[in-house]
Amino acid sequence: MSVVSLAAELRDGQSIELLKELHILTRDGRLNQDSRRKLKQVYHLYQFIEKLLLELPNDSDDSQGITLADHGAGKSYLGFILYDLFFKTRAAGHVYGIETRAELVQKSQQLAARLGFARMDFLNLSVAQSSTSAELPQRIDVVTALHACDTATDDAIAFGLHKQARAMVLVPCCQAEIARNLNASKALALSRTPLAELWRHPLHTREFGSQLTNVLRCLYLQARGYQVSVTELVGWEHSLKNELIIARHIGPGHGQRAAGQRLQALLEEFGLTESIGQRFVLD
Repeated sequence: MSVVSLAAELRDGQSIELLKELHILTRDGRLNQDSRRKLKQVYHLYQFIEKLLLELPNDSDDSQGITLADHGAGKSYLGFILYDLFFKTRAAGHVYGIETRAELVQKSQQLAARLGFARMDFLNLSVAQSSTSAELPQRIDVVTALHACDTATDDAIAFGLHKQARAMVLVPCCQAEIARNLNASKALALSRTPLAELWRHPLHTREFGSQLTNVLRCLYLQARGYQVSVTELVGWEHSLKNELIIARHIGPGHGQRAAGQRLQALLEEFGLTESIGQRFVLD
């Protein structure tokens, strides 16, 4: 592909070195069919988060600007893209990548230093540890968790609530916990209600458990004062899990109590109050 065509595909000021590191561009700086597809996926995800970031007031008391924490950051693919496309050209703002694998944290730190991305930090912490870590500010404006496996998404939500996040962007993955609970009580449920046919077979149990998990998460966020929308990452081929949950904090409202009531009713209906109800405690 010619240089002119490459320039037409990229945003103004994008780091070519970063795109090579993320394997979006080839080592010789070109776009092939596969890398063009990856770039489209990046832009597709970015458009959702950019909209949230632009909605936020830049009113931090210590003038540090908008703060964003990316949980289960891995190689910090998402954090680097957000910094390059949004934070880099702004005078303030900070991105935190939170990851339990020390070697990935170290590599991300080295790459950020090489690129001159000074307002990026990478922390070798679990999500639970990050809630009380002194390395993070008391408030985080935006929380992201891309393909956080099983209950890690719930940990990210708990972190966001603790940090009074103005917005959360979640792509849940491998939601197995509720499926295990449904499976454990399957015989009783089949004798109690015909709805249990929805999870009679193992494949259906897994899929239904995943769906129910995300429904409970959405209701919980609504009950805690968030406006929630659910969409999909079209063409996102890194994982079959492409459900995107976007939550904006809007504060208390008449729908908050109703969402909490529906949440509790669902937990009771599916016999989940004792096993996971503590995760959805409402103030």
